[in-house]
Amino acid sequence: MNFVKRAGLSLVVRASRTVALLAIFAVICTLLLGGFLLRSAAARQEAAAQSDIGVDVTIGKPAGFTPELADRLGAANVVHRYNPEVAIQAGARDLTPLVSPMPKPGAGASTGAGAGNQSPDSSPDLGPLEVNGVRDSGLLLPFSYGSTKVLQGRGILPEDAGHDVAMVEDRLAAKNRLTVGSVVQARSTDGKHTVPVTVVGVFQDPTPDPPMWTPPHELPGNAVYVPLATARALSTGPLAVTEAVYRVGSPDQADQLTAAADRLLGAGTFSVAVNDKAYRDQVRPIQRVGAFAALIVWVIAGAGALVLGLIVVLQIRERRTELGVLLSMGEKKWKLIGQHVLEMTAVALPAVALATVIGALAGPSAGHALLGPHPAVSASAIRLEPAAVAEVAAIGLGICLVSTVLPGIGILRLHPRSILTDTE
Repeated sequence: MNFVKRAGLSLVVRASRTVALLAIFAVICTLLLGGFLLRSAAARQEAAAQSDIGVDVTIGKPAGFTPELADRLGAANVVHRYNPEVAIQAGARDLTPLVSPMPKPGAGASTGAGAGNQSPDSSPDLGPLEVNGVRDSGLLLPFSYGSTKVLQGRGILPEDAGHDVAMVEDRLAAKNRLTVGSVVQARSTDGKHTVPVTVVGVFQDPTPDPPMWTPPHELPGNAVYVPLATARALSTGPLAVTEAVYRVGSPDQADQLTAAADRLLGAGTFSVAVNDKAYRDQVRPIQRVGAFAALIVWVIAGAGALVLGLIVVLQIRERRTELGVLLSMGEKKWKLIGQHVLEMTAVALPAVALATVIGALAGPSAGHALLGPHPAVSASAIRLEPAAVAEVAAIGLGICLVSTVLPGIGILRLHPRSILTDTE
């Protein structure tokens, strides 16, 4: 009789044992699939968290740090987002800037709060506005930490390059009745350039007004954010980047960016500050979950091969008479081993299918239980993929081979006469 047919008959005749093997194999495959799903979900969420949270590298250089150099550094493949910042003074037509309510030092007693409003220092012609040219205001530390908030509209985005837009502070907006959509005629301090800018956002800086006289451009309420091109149009000289923030995926990439800055700006000519607290708080736990999932896969694979191998050894001992008869009839030993492999494979394939159904049903709830507590992770990250099923099937077949071929080596040493003599 063909050994393939014998394998099928053996599974049918020993139905209770077949069902028990199917249940064991289904549990093993389900655990394996869960490990793969968890590992792949952790990898996806780690990549997403690195892009959204990442590590902020702040680079400052006393001189010679131009927006062009900042852009070249921002083009590095490890950089997800970046924001160079330049600061200039400017004025505006038909706009009343904020002035200090305290008298200017050295001025007469008559220059109180009311007189201060008429002082030459508060004139728009002298640049009472602190104009900050940025590329992505969301990367500014006060905005990213949440201490400074956008109350209306939005911040400055990379897509605003080439557009004359602005984000103004709430106190300046309230005094001049500015809202999203208002147009302000910004003017350079030398009066040679006037640029109409459209307000796209109003933000609130929690910094209070200083308790002493302060020049208008140093008052927090007179801060305005515009794209770099707008700042360049209002500047009376070359722009210099005060600092630039680069968001990369990991601390290792922060080191790569620092090395790139050494080559571009000159080693030792700039300062570097790396902020990876958010990364440590949110990405590292995801990495630990992924490593734990990978460990689960290997432990389950090893334990499954061991358990099924012991079961096969017991089966071979119980079926010694059957093996002896077949050997005495001239059946080849490799076919006997092949029969056991086919029997295990016939059980493994439906077990993989059953594990796939269980994984599709229980995957989201498992993801919520294991990954849900982390803000950067959603339970929907656990999703069944063909690649995971293929990996489980491959490992399952590998377990079949290991658990049958290794114990089956004993069959090669069997002799029909000794087997039948022992059983009589």
